[in-house]
Amino acid sequence: METLTHPVEWGAATFTLAGQVQSGDRYVVVPSGSGVLVAAIDGLGHGGEAASAAQLAAGILEQDPRESVITLVRRCHERLRETRGVVMSLASFNALDDTMTWLGVGNVQGRLDRASQDVTPSAEFLVQRGGVVGGRLPRLFATVFPVQPGDTLVFATDGVTLPPTQSVVPGMAPQAIAERILTRHKKETDDALVVVARWVGLPR
Repeated sequence: METLTHPVEWGAATFTLAGQVQSGDRYVVVPSGSGVLVAAIDGLGHGGEAASAAQLAAGILEQDPRESVITLVRRCHERLRETRGVVMSLASFNALDDTMTWLGVGNVQGRLDRASQDVTPSAEFLVQRGGVVGGRLPRLFATVFPVQPGDTLVFATDGVTLPPTQSVVPGMAPQAIAERILTRHKKETDDALVVVARWVGLPR
């Protein structure tokens, strides 16, 4: 787990399919000016070609994480046309107004678990829009949510069955949450990735 100089604590856990040298699943957690960009990427299939597509997408996101999530997905789509493509979900946290903007193409699951028991609903779920980045791109819609300290984002590729919200234990470190979800809920029939990012916020 790494704590950035920006207001997010995070952790990630990965599993490579047996018999494969490289995982086709990659994550990105990178400062983006006033916030942090978090992404989970799944190259189609598995093996070297899936890993190459996912690595290319990750590099594109890391080049300019200050861009909007829609712009970043479109940029990846153009660059990945000659690859087998990826599915991906990304979220951009903004410390200036305490918000998170997220977007997903394909079946990378996303959930934002609320820290406060007074907030309804207690969790937000990412709408998964069918398509492939680098292949058939759907119409892109991004959703913005206010966030407060303790709110926790979980991304999981389709090699993981995302468990109920109770799996995110208040106070547990994001790295421990990611490892716990992966260990207990990976399918072992595909590469798997879990990324967990907890909003901390900036001192006021």
